[in-house]
Amino acid sequence: MRYEDVSDVLAGGSAREWALGVLGEIAEGGSGVRGVRHPLGFLCLPLVREGDLGVCVHVWTAAARRARSTTSQVHCHSWDLVSHVLYGQVRNVHAVVTDTTRSPTHRVFEVVSTPSGDVVRPTPRTVAYAPGRAELFGAGDTYTLVAGAFHSSVIPEDGEAATVALGRGRPGLGDLSLGPLATPLHHVRRERLDDAETARAAELARRSLWTSNTPGG
Repeated sequence: MRYEDVSDVLAGGSAREWALGVLGEIAEGGSGVRGVRHPLGFLCLPLVREGDLGVCVHVWTAAARRARSTTSQVHCHSWDLVSHVLYGQVRNVHAVVTDTTRSPTHRVFEVVSTPSGDVVRPTPRTVAYAPGRAELFGAGDTYTLVAGAFHSSVIPEDGEAATVALGRGRPGLGDLSLGPLATPLHHVRRERLDDAETARAAELARRSLWTSNTPGG
C-alpha cells in the first residue's frame, strides 16, 4: 500500500469498500499494524509511512480507553492534511490565535516525536486563543487542512467516528500545541496497543462502518 494508492481510492469514491477490506485484514491479525493510543483522543491505526508521507485510520470510540492530553486539543500539524470521514461526524474547529505577552491564555508547545514518545517543549511564544469557525463533516465527506493551521477535532456528543487521514509533510514546520502557560518541558509516552487490542479496534471500526450504510465512498 502506498500514499498515492490511498489518495486515488479517495478520489475514485471507493473509500468505504477499501476501508472495509483494510480493517478486516487488521482485525484478522497478521497485518503487522499496531495501533497507538493518541493524546488527541483517538486510536491511530498507522498504514503507510513513506518519508514525509503518511496514512492512518483514526478511530474515536467510547469502547476504548483514551490517552490524556498534557496540553490541550488545540494543535497544528507540520503536514498538509486530507481527512475522509468513514462514519460518524467530525467537527473541525478553527482556532483564532493572536500572539501576545500582555494577556496570554496559552503557551505554544513544540511536540517532537521520538521512538520512545513525544517531547513536549514550551516555547517563548504566548498567545490569546479563541475558538473560530466550525465545520461539521459527516460520513463520505473529505476535507483538507494546510500545515500550520491551529484547530481542534471534536466528535459531537462523544459519539463514534472514524476517518482516513493522509499527511504530506512540509519542510521547516513543526508540530505545535497550545497548553497552560506554566506547563514545563515533559515527555509523553505513546502507548502502543497490543495485537489483540489492535484487532479489536479494527473490528469495531469495520462493524461500525458496515452498519453505517454510507453511500458510495
